[in-house]
Amino acid sequence: MQRIRIWDLPTRVFHWALALCVVGSFVTVKIGGNAMVWHGRIGVTVVGLLAFRLVWGFVGSTYARFSQFVRGPRVIKDYIRGQWQGEGHNPLGALSVLATLGTLLLLVATGLFANDDIAFEGPLYALVGKEFSDRVAGIHRLIEPLTILLVLAHLGAIAYYVRFKKETLIMPMITGWKVGAGETAQGGGALAFCFALAIALGAAYGASGAWIASPPSTAAPAAAPNW
Repeated sequence: MQRIRIWDLPTRVFHWALALCVVGSFVTVKIGGNAMVWHGRIGVTVVGLLAFRLVWGFVGSTYARFSQFVRGPRVIKDYIRGQWQGEGHNPLGALSVLATLGTLLLLVATGLFANDDIAFEGPLYALVGKEFSDRVAGIHRLIEPLTILLVLAHLGAIAYYVRFKKETLIMPMITGWKVGAGETAQGGGALAFCFALAIALGAAYGASGAWIASPPSTAAPAAAPNW
């Protein structure tokens, strides 16, 4: 057993930033009104974060890569039987990660085109009609309970590890280090980070709708001369 670097800084920043955004999105949608402006901004931020994580899953450090923790049914069975040894996400945790990323992707994708029939329109609402927007808004609302369930499952897994395995999952995600039998993480250098960040910024810009041309303003009719 030795002290090893398990989570790189970009992975940790992503994790906590995404957690804050998920909390912020639910708070703003419950408040409603003017807070929905921030709800939309948070959604665009989540698009950027998810894009970064997807890219980082291929170019990041050892334990952040999908190839390291996404496994097949045989490895999952070995883990359930207590025959799996490793660092980073365990096989069941990997399924949770994939489910969370997929659910949040669908959540923000629908939110970009949604509307609330009052004052909020998603950043890309102008690209679709009202009928389509209403449909994806309904899907968006249906996904919210699933997101809450995944968050609760995540918190439950943390509590289980602390209570029964006497292992904290929080501190390694804060410091990046833990005591384990594996090898310290490698890779995920500055070039990989800049590449992932560029993709993330591009995704956020596209989701913001800032590139959509504003409709031409209609000039007010000239007042009739008062002869």
